Amino acid sequence: MENAVAANVLGVAGAVCWSIQLIPQIMVNYRRHNTTGLQSSMMLLWAIAGVPLGIYNITREVNVALQVQPQILTALSLVTWAQCRYYKRGWSRSKCAAVVGLIGAVFGGIEVGCVFALRQPVRRGTQWPMTLMAVLSALFLAAGVLRHYYDIYQYRSVRGISFLFVGIDAAGDLFSLLSLIFEPRLDALNCVIYATELVLWIGIVLCGVWYGRHSSEKREAEASPSPPVEELQNQPATARSASIHSTSSAVSVFHTPASLHESTEGDNLEPKK
Repeated sequence: MENAVAANVLGVAGAVCWSIQLIPQIMVNYRRHNTTGLQSSMMLLWAIAGVPLGIYNITREVNVALQVQPQILTALSLVTWAQCRYYKRGWSRSKCAAVVGLIGAVFGGIEVGCVFALRQPVRRGTQWPMTLMAVLSALFLAAGVLRHYYDIYQYRSVRGISFLFVGIDAAGDLFSLLSLIFEPRLDALNCVIYATELVLWIGIVLCGVWYGRHSSEKREAEASPSPPVEELQNQPATARSASIHSTSSAVSVFHTPASLHESTEGDNLEPKK
C-alpha cells in the first residue's frame, strides 16, 4: 500500500514519540530522586538495541524519520541508565557523564562502520547481515521489556515505570509500524521489531491495570470500618478467617507521574515467592 506522504507523516510521528518517550520517565526519576523499580538493565539493553536498529534502517534507506529514531532511542536510554547508576549505585555526575559519553562514542563508531561496510553487499543482494541486525534489535528491545516483566512477577506490582512513558513508547511503535505499511515495499523484519515491542508494552499496561484494580479494592477494604472484636469472637471460625484474610493482601499500585507524592516504600518491598 504505497503512499509516500503517509509513510513520512507516520514515520515523523513515530520519531517524535520516540524522541520524547523517555523524558517523562527521566523527569519522574529526577523528581523522586530515585529509580526504584526501574530496571537499569532494561535501559542498557535498549541503548544497545538502537545500534543494530540504526544500522538496519539506514542501510535499508527507509524514510529519514525512522533512520533518526534509533539514535534518539540510544541517547535517551543511556541518560536513563545513567540515572539508575547515579541514584542506585551512588555514581558521581562526572562519572555518569564520562561513562555515557564513552559508551555513546563506541556505539556510534560501531554503527557508522557497519553502515559503510554493509551498504555495498546489501545492494548486491546479500541479505543475511540485514536479517541479523533486525533479529538482534528485536531481541535486545524485547529482552529490555521482558526484564520488567520479571520484576512484575517478583513483586506482583508494576513499579517505578511511568505510565506516560509506556503510552508514548507504544504510540511510537504503532506509528512506525503503520509507516512501514505505507512504504513502497513492506519490510517484514522491521514490522516484527516494532510489533514485538508494541505487544509487550500492551502487556505492561494490562498488568498495571490489573494490579491497580486490586490495589483500589484493598484501599476500599481498608477504608471500611472493621467489625468490633466482640463481633469477630462471636463469628464461626471459618467466617473469622475469611474476614481476616480479605484485609491482609497488599499489592502496590501502578506508578505514574501522578503518583510522585507517594513515598519510596518500594525500596523495602520483598519479592513475593
